[in-house]
Amino acid sequence: MSEKNKNIASAKAKSLKTSITKVNLVLKMIRGKKAETALNILSFSKKRISIEVTKILKSAIANAENNHQLDIDKLFVKEATVGKSMVLKRFRPRARGRSGKILKPFSKVKILVHEKEKAKEIKSTKEKNKSLEEKNNGTKN
Repeated sequence: MSEKNKNIASAKAKSLKTSITKVNLVLKMIRGKKAETALNILSFSKKRISIEVTKILKSAIANAENNHQLDIDKLFVKEATVGKSMVLKRFRPRARGRSGKILKPFSKVKILVHEKEKAKEIKSTKEKNKSLEEKNNGTKN
């Protein structure tokens, strides 16, 4: 495992019985949020698929804790993606001997959580500000 991916944990689900657009509506709500906040958002969501997404997020958090020894309180949802899985094709009889095609899509979801350390971010922003001040020598240009 590389140094970059040390503080990242993931969880996947391959065949969720819903379309990509419906899952993406739920995933939009949790992208970039803290893991605890994301779980709260999903628990109060009225969408049916939010129950399945909650299970995937809990699995990613458990993977982070057990497999990567990350602190649960510092976890953020880094990436939440949805992709196309299989499609069940069904046909229904229509008027005048014709048939109508019915597509029943499945989705696959991948959630990545990572540990953010706020102390490092604060130090890096202070260092950037200092370097800008030194570079500008007190001028606004």
